[in-house]
Amino acid sequence: MENLQALKLPSGKIAQERCITRTAKTGKLAWITGEAVKHIFLAGISLVMAFPFLWMVISALKTKAEVMNTEVFWPQEAQWGNFAEVIFHSPILRYMGNSLLVSAAIVLLQVVTGAMMAYALSFMRFRGRKTLFLVVVGTYMLPPAATYIPGYIILSQLNLLDSLTGLTISCTVNIFGIFLLRQAFMQLPYGLVEAAKVDGARPWYILWKIVFPLTRPTFITFILMSFITSYNSYMWPSLITETPDKALISQGLRMFFIEGGAYGTEWPKVMAASAVIVIPLLLLFLFTQKWFIKGISDTGMKG
Repeated sequence: MENLQALKLPSGKIAQERCITRTAKTGKLAWITGEAVKHIFLAGISLVMAFPFLWMVISALKTKAEVMNTEVFWPQEAQWGNFAEVIFHSPILRYMGNSLLVSAAIVLLQVVTGAMMAYALSFMRFRGRKTLFLVVVGTYMLPPAATYIPGYIILSQLNLLDSLTGLTISCTVNIFGIFLLRQAFMQLPYGLVEAAKVDGARPWYILWKIVFPLTRPTFITFILMSFITSYNSYMWPSLITETPDKALISQGLRMFFIEGGAYGTEWPKVMAASAVIVIPLLLLFLFTQKWFIKGISDTGMKG
């Protein structure tokens, strides 16, 4: 009997091991299937999101007849000369230079003013602090068009119309940036700032030497969003600038390439110009995407 039990025990262990192995294989197969479905779904969504850009680049390589023919998707022969014509024989680079210069200046001003305002609303204790924050956030509900006339009058009185300086100064403050940075600052322990104050640190030092390093992803997120907004701005620059040499990329693209300009309705060249002006934004996002995603996730944890 003992020998029979001794013989049965190993077979039971073998069956148990086989059951565990089978369960593990089934779980692994289910995990692989789930991952494959997820990646296929994400790839499909990515393709849908990237299709307008791909269509723009493909259209830039077509002839005008191929662009107007809705039955033709791929060009019969790639017209790389469209890009060369746009880059070397049009003012597109000057427009890009104006936009990059103005956008960089606006971002610098908005980061400084937004960080100082967010620091005051987060770490300074004064009467009416919450009310001030509600007023500041409430102004974000105003449509941009409501500020055009007052802003135009102020720039006119300062003799800053039709100038890149006036365009930069008029965009000094970003309400969304104040809100975004305040949300990040509120996640930091207040005792950290208090300890720095006890050690004799002044607010400017605390902001840029202590708070800024701890919330760097949020700052990078704000910089990226502010730069893209300024770079793509069209309506406000069109109202206060008239000289073609001072045009930003959006108004310059329409003024030179579409509104009876050098190319009129040469849509392949319009698509080529549109593809060229997107390159700085793609490079910027490529180098900052890690901090951008982290900044978005960090600012949503605490109100």
